[in-house]
Amino acid sequence: MSPRFVLLGCVAASIAAGVAACSRSTDSRAAGSARPDSASLATVASSGEAAQSLMPNELGRIPVFEYHLIVDKNGLYERTHDGLRRDLETMYARGYRPVSITEMIDKKIDLPAGQSPVVLVFDDASPSQFRYVEKNGQLEIDPNSAVGILTAFNKEHSDWKNRAVFCMLPAAQAGRSFFGDKGIEGQKTEWRYKKVKFLAEQGFELCNHTLYHARLDRAGSMVEEFIARGNMAIDSAVPGYKVRTLALPLGMWPKNRELAQRGSWTDKKGHTVTYANDAILEVAGGPSRSPFDPQFNPMSIPRVQVIGDSAVARTLTAMEKHGQRYVSDGDPKTVAKHQTTAAAKD
Repeated sequence: MSPRFVLLGCVAASIAAGVAACSRSTDSRAAGSARPDSASLATVASSGEAAQSLMPNELGRIPVFEYHLIVDKNGLYERTHDGLRRDLETMYARGYRPVSITEMIDKKIDLPAGQSPVVLVFDDASPSQFRYVEKNGQLEIDPNSAVGILTAFNKEHSDWKNRAVFCMLPAAQAGRSFFGDKGIEGQKTEWRYKKVKFLAEQGFELCNHTLYHARLDRAGSMVEEFIARGNMAIDSAVPGYKVRTLALPLGMWPKNRELAQRGSWTDKKGHTVTYANDAILEVAGGPSRSPFDPQFNPMSIPRVQVIGDSAVARTLTAMEKHGQRYVSDGDPKTVAKHQTTAAAKD
C-alpha cells in the first residue's frame, strides 16, 4: 500500500517486529467500546494458503466477485453449480462473509472481529441464476440454480447471510427477462415478478443492469430510457424498492458519463421517471478499495470476474499475501488500519 495509508491516530498498538502496527480511528463514526485484543485476531486463513496475519485492517481491499451463468461447464461467462458451491466454501473457510453493495457504500460493514467482507454479484438475470421447478402444482427453487445454492448455504451456515446482489434485465431476449420467461428453459412469464419479490424479501440486493443490456456507449439519446425503465420494472415487481446500484453492460460508459449516475426519462403519456444511482459497477478491475479509503469511488467500483476454478482462491491469496485484505476489528464504531512490511506498496 502507498504511504498515504498512515496510522489514523488515537492508539497505536505495537506488535512483534515485522508483523503489524494497528491503529484506531473514529472516522465519521463515534468512538466506541474497546476493540478485541490483538492476540485474538492474530490468526491466519484457515485454508493455509495465505500468510497474512489477520490483524484489523478496515482500509483493506474487498473482493466484488462477478458471476453470470451457473451451468454444467466452466467458461468465460459460465461457472458450474459445484464450482459455485466450492467458491462459497472457500470464502467461508477463509473468514469471508457476504455484504451487499448498499452496505458497502453506506459503510455499514458490521462483521465479527477477524472476518472480512466479500460481495457476490450476479449479472443478467438468467434462469440459471433463479429457476423454478414445478412439482405437483407447487413451485420449488431449483437447488442447482444460484439462488438455490445460496439459500441452501445460508441454511447450513447461519452467519452467511443472503446478501448477494442481482443485477437484472427486465426485457432481454433468450429468457433473460427477470430470470426467465416465454417458457424458455422451462420458465413461465408469470413467475418473473414472484422471483424478484422473493429476492428482496430474503435480503438480497436488487440492481439495475439496464433494460436489455444495450451498450450505453452506443445508446445515444436512449441512455436515460434504458436505465429508467430498468428501475421501473423492478418497482413494478417490488413497489417502492429503491434501486441504488447500476451495473454497466460490458463495462461501457455512456458518452455523457453523468447519465450513468443520474437522469430522467419521459414516456409517451408524459410520465417522467427519474433515477439517481449511488453506486456503479465496472466489469473488471480487481478487488475494490474499502469505503473508508479516501480514494474509494462508489461511482466506479471494480469487480473480479470469476473465470474457472482458481479465480476466487487466487484473488483471496493475492490480497492476503500483500496485506491488502479488509479485516474487521469487530467494532462498527471505529475504523482500524494495520500496516505490514509486505503491504508497504499499493
